[in-house]
Amino acid sequence: MIGIVVLHVGAEDMYFSEQDRESKDGLDFRHHNYKEMRKVSECPDITRIYTIGKSYMGLKLYVMEISDNPGKHELGEPEFRYVAGMHGNEVLGRELVLNLMQYMCREYKRGNQRIVRLVTETRIHLLPSMNPDGYEGAYEKGSELAGWAYGRYSYEGIDLNHNFPDLNNILEVTVIMAADAALPSLPSQVAPETRAVISWMQDIPFVLSANLHGGELVVTYPYDCTRDWAPQENTPTPDDSFFRWLATVYASTNMVMANPDRRICHYEDFQQHNNIINGGAWHTVPGMNDFSYLHTNCFEVTVELSCDKFLHVSELPIEWENNKESLLVYMEQVHRGIKGVIRDKLTKQGIPDAIIRVDGNDHDIRSAADGDYWRLLNPGEYKVVARAEGYFPSMRHCHVGMDPRPTICDFTLIKIPSQRLKEIRAKGGKIPQDLQLRLRPFENIYI
Repeated sequence: MIGIVVLHVGAEDMYFSEQDRESKDGLDFRHHNYKEMRKVSECPDITRIYTIGKSYMGLKLYVMEISDNPGKHELGEPEFRYVAGMHGNEVLGRELVLNLMQYMCREYKRGNQRIVRLVTETRIHLLPSMNPDGYEGAYEKGSELAGWAYGRYSYEGIDLNHNFPDLNNILEVTVIMAADAALPSLPSQVAPETRAVISWMQDIPFVLSANLHGGELVVTYPYDCTRDWAPQENTPTPDDSFFRWLATVYASTNMVMANPDRRICHYEDFQQHNNIINGGAWHTVPGMNDFSYLHTNCFEVTVELSCDKFLHVSELPIEWENNKESLLVYMEQVHRGIKGVIRDKLTKQGIPDAIIRVDGNDHDIRSAADGDYWRLLNPGEYKVVARAEGYFPSMRHCHVGMDPRPTICDFTLIKIPSQRLKEIRAKGGKIPQDLQLRLRPFENIYI
């Protein structure tokens, strides 16, 4: 395993005057309302716009997809998402996501190899406005009059950031929730916007995500909710070192966060923590980060992008330059760790819902519908076990290198003579000795 390494950019490249940082990318820098947002698309060959549901007031939740094969999950290709506008008056994330789509389209056409590689090797989903009802209200007021809370909540008055089921405490689950438990029925107070995002999470095997907020300058990582609702308590996940890496990747490449001379937004100096913090150590919130980690395979952090919430339009070009590299390098982290396909030895078909466990880490993940999986990991040597119902488990040693390229770690599982086992169990008999011998190396993990 490795510790956290702060990414350094040369001082001559990091800090500029505001005039020097005016963007030369020529993007559409303005506040896009609902109708204008729908029209932001420049590359029909590599983009697709789809909806995942509607807000309480009936506005569609639009997602912009970027891929060389839009609309299709490709075997072995990881799925990534950015979510913005959870709080309708925190507008910078919304505009950054729209700018990112424009930028990637243009650079792909120009043959920028970094962007071409991202588009061809990653399926990217951008949700610019999770709370369109709240945004429209704040947009009507404008940056001068929107205030600190106007538009933050959904039309029903729900804070969507606090609206995800609290899997830490309600279910008293362990960190193997993603592999061994089903999501309970959602309570009635879960907003339609939240339900739509949860359904989206279940439909697509996301690997990595970030949700973009405003009002502070810091990157937070799970767990966000403390176990016993303590107001502030460091609450690490089993993947704490990798989450700290993810948060550091964004914070250390962000031009404002990485500036040692920047002003403190309010009263907390996050620079003493290198501009990253465990969510529970800041304030306890049952949010989307924890839900993604506990109920899906997806690792997610929260990026607080700016001290202000509704920025003036004149600030958007500068903020794009502040965040452009961070947005790109964070997406590239989806290719760290190991990936592979779990297949049936006889049929060669992929096995869905196979469980992948890394020895020494209690957070399991599951394979997707085609049998492919992705496990984010820091560089190191790992013993990995794959198991699925009706199959003998299989173990491999997988090496993860320093380069941001995934190590291929495929598994072939042999099916157990299920009918024979069923008959034995139905009669209350014991598993034959030959099967016991084959299962013995996995007795602590095989179910």
